[in-house]
Amino acid sequence: MTDLKPLYILNGPNLNRLGKREPEIYGHTTLAEIEGWCREAAGTRPVEFRQTNSEERLIEWVHEAIDEGSAIIINPAAFTFTSIALLDALKMFKGPIIEFHISNVHKREPIYHRSYVSMTATSVMAGLGATGYPIAVKAIEMLIEKG
Repeated sequence: MTDLKPLYILNGPNLNRLGKREPEIYGHTTLAEIEGWCREAAGTRPVEFRQTNSEERLIEWVHEAIDEGSAIIINPAAFTFTSIALLDALKMFKGPIIEFHISNVHKREPIYHRSYVSMTATSVMAGLGATGYPIAVKAIEMLIEKG
């Protein structure tokens, strides 16, 4: 099973502050804990788990996933609502994409209701908290198998 293409789990701005940032919305779980859960949920599939505060770097990682990856789980954070460049990069990816949000963005302020990423994502998961990440990993595995 070493021939499996990696799953890319990409995280956008401010997610490095999980556990400290607005715990009433995002909880107390750290990104390092989430990474561990995702790797465990992925089993033998390799995982590229990354976080950046840079739109440019996030887009470069999507380009890398286009060439190397089997699927993308992306929590683009604020770039969800602002980045047409990220949308354009994701549109080039041929495998499944899950747009993931820790909070239910639809219960929040109207600025969080329009997602550019949703225009190309295979699926959207929101509101399950940090524990939703490994659920997203299991869901994307089913999408990969489905082809």
